[in-house]
Amino acid sequence: MTRKERFEGVIRYFTLHQPIAETELSYGSPYELMVAVILSAQCTDKRVNLITPSFFGRYPTIESLAAAEVNDVFEMIRSCSYPNNKARHLVGMARKLREEYGSIVPSEPDELQKLPGIGRKSANVIASVIFHKPALAVDTHVFRVSARLGLTWRAKNPFEAEKQLVQYIPQELIPIAHHWLILHGRYVCQARRPRCEECGLTEWCRYYMRSLNR
Repeated sequence: MTRKERFEGVIRYFTLHQPIAETELSYGSPYELMVAVILSAQCTDKRVNLITPSFFGRYPTIESLAAAEVNDVFEMIRSCSYPNNKARHLVGMARKLREEYGSIVPSEPDELQKLPGIGRKSANVIASVIFHKPALAVDTHVFRVSARLGLTWRAKNPFEAEKQLVQYIPQELIPIAHHWLILHGRYVCQARRPRCEECGLTEWCRYYMRSLNR
């Protein structure tokens, strides 16, 4: 099976069986998604969604967060991972948006990465979810699933995996492809024990084919 055929099979499966795939982070605006994405680093979406309602109750706008004290933000988010760093990033992000972007969230990944707490993965999430840009965020789930399936080949890091994936995924499907892969990794192709018996992708999966030959 060629890599092109593998991609076609995987895309065909997801298009048929998961035509709607979206982020599990709760948000109501670009600002809210940006906050949720920063909080979600090495933290579950479920935990983030428990934190954000009261957070946005206190800091409903970029301007209100920009005026906040880091220590106060820390108290609001202390139940998530790395709250010290994230509190600084959140306040710094809001202040830079206010001062350099007129309190408007930029749409381009390169501009988003200039904000505190926003790396390439986070920038791609925001650009694709909010602005429907063909930006593919590669987190640990996407990295693992794409390698197991055989969509990537010996990618040493998320950036290499991203470059390989976007070569074969049509641009218009790149935003949803991130969610296909991340949700598949979260609920089916799990890290410790992939649930191959429940997976509809075994026909195209290099990991599964190898397990049959052991």
